[in-house]
Amino acid sequence: MEIIARYFPDLSETQTQQFAQLKALYAEWNEKINVISRKDIDQLYERHVLHSLGIAKVVRFKAGTSVLDVGTGGGFPGLPLAILFPDSFFHLVDSIAKKITVVNEVATAIGLQNIKAEVMRAEKSKFQYDFMVTRAVAPMPVLAGWVRGKISGKRQNDLPNGILALKGGDLAEEMGRFKARIFNLSDYFTEEFFETKKVVFLPKGEIK
Repeated sequence: MEIIARYFPDLSETQTQQFAQLKALYAEWNEKINVISRKDIDQLYERHVLHSLGIAKVVRFKAGTSVLDVGTGGGFPGLPLAILFPDSFFHLVDSIAKKITVVNEVATAIGLQNIKAEVMRAEKSKFQYDFMVTRAVAPMPVLAGWVRGKISGKRQNDLPNGILALKGGDLAEEMGRFKARIFNLSDYFTEEFFETKKVVFLPKGEIK
């Protein structure tokens, strides 16, 4: 938990308590449903929570922002972001029901009220969002196809509406035809884990 407080020192008491509860909750659920790699559970705060919050170093969601988390798995990056931005709304979707069960149980246990988690493929959503977030779910051309037409044209944040994807490694081939902005998480976090981690931002106008 100390690693979260180090990089996000302005957490409220409620947020601090919510983040602090995650380790025990995910450890318990991981014994029943494997939503996090067994070798990663001890590094939950660095490799999952802080990694998710890398998006918050790129944009601070303003009140009323709506965010779709595609392929959320055990709730990443959407659940940590929902804790950090309690005045924004997060729709977490995944095609695997047991993973959504974990997300809903964890959210309920920590009293998180600004998320909706459901079994759904992103392309089936009938809503529009300010941003789509995701973590290592699919290549950017596939992601763009899933959310084409689902990103709102009404801007309310410092960053234009679009896709915010947590990715790693060499992205040259994947991003070939897109005009995207790439933020290196090593510019924000000093841990070795983040040396090759990035946030890729694709604005709405490039989602085609």
